[in-house]
Amino acid sequence: MKYTPEEVMQFIREEDVKFIRMAFCDVYGRQHNVAVMADELQRAFAHGVAVDASSIEGFGGDVRSNLLLYPDGSTLIQLPWRPQHGRVAHMFCNIRCPDGTPFAGDTRRVLQDAVAAADAAGYSFSFSAEMEFYLFKLNENGARTMEPYDEAGYMDIAPEDKGENVRREICLTLEEMGICPESSHHESGPGQNEIDFRYSDPLHAADNAVTFHAVVRTIAARNGLWADFSPRPLPQAPGNGMHINFSVQGGSGGDPMPSVIAGILEQIGGMTLFLNPRPESYDRLGRDKAPAYVSWARENRSQLIRIPVQRGADYRAELRSPDSLANPYLAYALLIYAGLDGIQRGLKPPESMECNLFTALPEQLAGLQRLPASLEEAVAAASESAFIRKSLPPEIVSAYCGGQAAER
Repeated sequence: MKYTPEEVMQFIREEDVKFIRMAFCDVYGRQHNVAVMADELQRAFAHGVAVDASSIEGFGGDVRSNLLLYPDGSTLIQLPWRPQHGRVAHMFCNIRCPDGTPFAGDTRRVLQDAVAAADAAGYSFSFSAEMEFYLFKLNENGARTMEPYDEAGYMDIAPEDKGENVRREICLTLEEMGICPESSHHESGPGQNEIDFRYSDPLHAADNAVTFHAVVRTIAARNGLWADFSPRPLPQAPGNGMHINFSVQGGSGGDPMPSVIAGILEQIGGMTLFLNPRPESYDRLGRDKAPAYVSWARENRSQLIRIPVQRGADYRAELRSPDSLANPYLAYALLIYAGLDGIQRGLKPPESMECNLFTALPEQLAGLQRLPASLEEAVAAASESAFIRKSLPPEIVSAYCGGQAAER
């Protein structure tokens, strides 16, 4: 819901909110925030809240020392784990330069621009994510260990699945915040869990994905655990994926989805750096149902893009390569731009691959394009991609291609 500043101020007074977290993300999708007192919120709406951008990774270093956060009233959420008296709320912010212009490194703005481009072309995209993470134990001093919380497997139940209560608490907390999880279960790895979301418009879907990370980490800590979203926490166990489900409506030339899929398949090489931003991301791809080739099929989980069984009018596709540390704002923006490119050029997807690519014979794989096999290959593909240069601000491309992503 789009709240005006006056409506936000009324809510703050009526609900006894004393602190407002002004939330934003760095170029890699990691959330940051600065808390302001309720009495300062009116000034924040009018003039923004200054932050030291030189201390934020990927924001330009010492040459850009000041940026301003302007709260987006439509993202107002109470944090249910904070005190009931002197409550805490949170809003995502748009980032601007001191002269009032949008900050080029604001990835949330990149997604807003992509949505506007789709609207102008007569299309609307929807996204949902399937988010995987591990739960690990803390030691007696409260320090992190790499000992999984349980040894359960795919969709196991209690008592083997010890994460059941943690997932339930996460889902109930999200629901209390107005975010709708669709399902949850234990994943294949020891201590690995998955929570899936309902479809939403691109901006809310990305905001919810960022909020989800914070909620999972908070609930895990409250249960004496820590949550790990990294692409492959345990060398011998499955990695953490962020499978992205997408659909598109609009246009007057029939079903646009085949052209959207074709556009994504054509541009996925250059996009991979932003979907798989860590060196260990490439230890995940090609293993444990994570794709290695540029292909698509119906229902087949060994493919890059699969078309799940249709439920009523719910026609969607699933991209299986992104991992759980991808910046959702950039991921969704690039999928929109690639899809629009496919529509505008009238692209058609190649023939589907209705075989298991993990056990396929060499002759079956011949001619298939591979995804980048390392961070270095992904950087090279992004650097050479005209599509990436057209879709993303040079500051963001430079932050990823300059190697900073590898240092996170």
